[in-house]
Amino acid sequence: MKRRTFLAHAATGTAALGLPSLALHSCSLEASRRITLLHTNDVHSHIDPFPPDHGRYPNLGGVARRASLIDQIRKENPNTLLLDAGDIFQGTPYFNFYGGELEFRLMNRMGYHAATLGNHDFDAGLQGLLVQVPKAEFAFLSANYDFKNTILDGYIKPAATYNIEGIRVGVFGLGIAFEGLVTPDLYGETVYMDPFEIALDQARILREEAGCELVICLSHLGYRYREANRPSDIQLAQRTEGIDVIIGGHTHTFMEQAEIQTNRKGKQVLISQVGCYGIRLGRIDFEFLPDGTRKASGHSISV
Repeated sequence: MKRRTFLAHAATGTAALGLPSLALHSCSLEASRRITLLHTNDVHSHIDPFPPDHGRYPNLGGVARRASLIDQIRKENPNTLLLDAGDIFQGTPYFNFYGGELEFRLMNRMGYHAATLGNHDFDAGLQGLLVQVPKAEFAFLSANYDFKNTILDGYIKPAATYNIEGIRVGVFGLGIAFEGLVTPDLYGETVYMDPFEIALDQARILREEAGCELVICLSHLGYRYREANRPSDIQLAQRTEGIDVIIGGHTHTFMEQAEIQTNRKGKQVLISQVGCYGIRLGRIDFEFLPDGTRKASGHSISV
């Protein structure tokens, strides 16, 4: 089921489209609170806009335009989280020349809060990541890649929490399986773990132990596949619980608006992905109302 605007009654579940239930504590408040999520995926080192004569994306994208749009939205709502779902690296000579440093420094300037790792973020190997990751002023999150026997141990965290307008938000990351995408010499002794089991565990930790009212998964699994046994965002939503939003990447899926899927507990999960190359910016607005309900709307914006 797809539509641009979603209305959810978290406590009663009586709305036509209800997002997953949140442990809201807003009933005693006099005013509503709004959180804006902005997101990108698969930017692939595209710093400049496409030229006017490009066959598919004429005059679209570019970091300067994205930064301007992000600033505009932040002025509208300072309570904004900026997130990326992986494959920051590889795709233009900027990566070949700077090894990812330029991408990270520009993301710092734009004020990203967190990103997960895509398969192409391993293209310079673990050593290449180790050189660049400390330059990022945002969190790198990956819960199902175990780096404990590698040089990246301690640099990548499974999850992070943010307190925004009195609402605790939890974010965790999931990466795709390496087989067929990343050669062993690039990922070394990094261990890939089942994303569904890890997602269940992370959602539980963030909700029950960290007290998060909103749980977001940054996923580089891919939106959907023909192969039934290949993990995807659709399967992630359907086979887990406790996740409110899946911000996806890897399949370069252009979604004009967010999609609703139902999880294994009958609650609904919002899924969004904004294609590739930085030519779209995803926006999801959550409004927490004084009566304990919430509204959510999600769509894609051209850059």
